[in-house]
Amino acid sequence: MQIKLPVIAVFAMTVSSSARAAALSDAEAAFLDQLDTASVVLEQRCDGYEVDGSGSVQLGARLLGSPDVAMAMIDAYAAAIKARDGESYDPRKFRPEVSDAARKTFRRVRTDLIQNPKRACADYGETSVERGLLRRY
Repeated sequence: MQIKLPVIAVFAMTVSSSARAAALSDAEAAFLDQLDTASVVLEQRCDGYEVDGSGSVQLGARLLGSPDVAMAMIDAYAAAIKARDGESYDPRKFRPEVSDAARKTFRRVRTDLIQNPKRACADYGETSVERGLLRRY
């Protein structure tokens, strides 16, 4: 059985491109998880919560080392959301690893919020308030 060269070349490019995708650091993954959780609380319209933008940047700066790095992660998260929704986004800010991790967190949190909305809204909402990503109104 002879394998053709183009097939091998395509396979090699696929493997090398997936190997090139950067992994999230532990701090990035933690911040993204918290950012995404707060986002899902708002998306599911849990009563009594709103975004605390400055708190989000402050939390990101504590976890990631600077406000600029926190804003870059927030921008990457926003690009991932836009890409998922089919909207135009800045491809320079898109990071596939952010999109993948956000998708997993979104599914997990949204499932909890759908299965037991009262408990999950209170749990995830209050945790996001404590971390500074959301505030009560």
